Amino acid sequence: MTDMSNRRGLLVILSSPSGAGKSTLARRLMEWDPGLSFSVSATTRAPRTGEEHGREYYFLSEDEFKRMAANGEMLEHAHVFGNFYGSPQAPVQKVIESGNDVLFDVDWQGEQQIRNSNLGKHALSIFILPPSITELHRRLVSRAQDSEEVISKRMLKSWDEISHWGAYDYVLVNDDLDATEKELKTIITAERMRREQQPMLQEHVRTLHAEFEEMS
Repeated sequence: MTDMSNRRGLLVILSSPSGAGKSTLARRLMEWDPGLSFSVSATTRAPRTGEEHGREYYFLSEDEFKRMAANGEMLEHAHVFGNFYGSPQAPVQKVIESGNDVLFDVDWQGEQQIRNSNLGKHALSIFILPPSITELHRRLVSRAQDSEEVISKRMLKSWDEISHWGAYDYVLVNDDLDATEKELKTIITAERMRREQQPMLQEHVRTLHAEFEEMS
């Protein structure tokens, strides 16, 4: 990995319909760079056996969650099956200020909320498309994890997700997993060099200006 000390981290958003390969690509990215971590979400649901506060989720009361959301302390949030889920801003901000990136697995609505948040200027959004609808269906079936009914529901939902591809910074067609992984790494490496991600540049330019003035 290139030495990127003193940089500010990115909020890397990955979205895709189920079966497009997002989870595998996310796992490979984290193996590539151990400094890249998944955002830990907050939820109002009760902890399940073996889950710990701050590891799987931040477990909050509904009142606490609503207060944080109302105060702008959630980068994104949603109400799903009777519970609230969201991404607290404070821990994410701490990570990116340390120079590490945070990975988000959210849908297009979550992407828009993060983009419009206080940390939106540090967001990098990438949408993963399948090579075809037929291939998407084949991948869902080959996983052998869901019933035909569940697969049908996932397929119906997939087009709604795909229809928002134009809102993303980058869009990749995952017809070859290794090639897509390489493209993702290239994108992230380049985006880390954005001016906004290198706060030390302003001080460096001031130093150059002072040096120029001394020579004048």
